[in-house]
Amino acid sequence: MIHIQLATTGLIACLAGLAWIDARTMRLPDILTLPLIAAGVLLNVLVLGTPWASLVGAGLGYGSFVAIEIGYRRLRGRDGLGRGDAKLVAAAGAWCGGWLLPLIILVGSVSALAFMLTRAVIRREKLDSAQAFPFGPWLALGFLAGWIYRAYGPGLYVAF
Repeated sequence: MIHIQLATTGLIACLAGLAWIDARTMRLPDILTLPLIAAGVLLNVLVLGTPWASLVGAGLGYGSFVAIEIGYRRLRGRDGLGRGDAKLVAAAGAWCGGWLLPLIILVGSVSALAFMLTRAVIRREKLDSAQAFPFGPWLALGFLAGWIYRAYGPGLYVAF
C-alpha cells in the first residue's frame, strides 16, 4: 500500500504542475507528460501486475485524442486539441487502464464545461466556440479522479 501512496503523492504533484503550466501557457510539456506515461507503465508492471491494462490504456488514450484532434481540424479548419492533451490522456490510460478512460474524459469535459459556463455567467459574456482555453487542468482533474477510483476505489477491478 505504501507504493500506491507514494505514487499518488507524486502523481498529484505532477498533475498540479501540468495544470498550472497549461493554464498559463496553453502547453503541456513533454518533459512532464512523457515520464508520466512511463511511470504509469512501470507502476502497473512492478506494483499492480497489470502491464497490458497500462499499455492498452496508453495506446487508446493517445490514439483517441489524436483522432479527435485531426477530425476537428478537418471539420472546423482550426486546432481544437493539442498533442499535449493526447499525451496527458495517454498517461491517464497508462496509470488507470483503458477501462477508466471514459470516466476520466467525462470528468474532465464536464468540469471544463461547468467552469466555462460559470465564468461566462459571472463575467456576463457569451461563450465563443473560437475562444481557446486550456483543457489540461480539467484532464488532470479527471485523471486524478480515475486514479483515486483505481487505487482506492470499492474493489472493482477490470484488467482492461
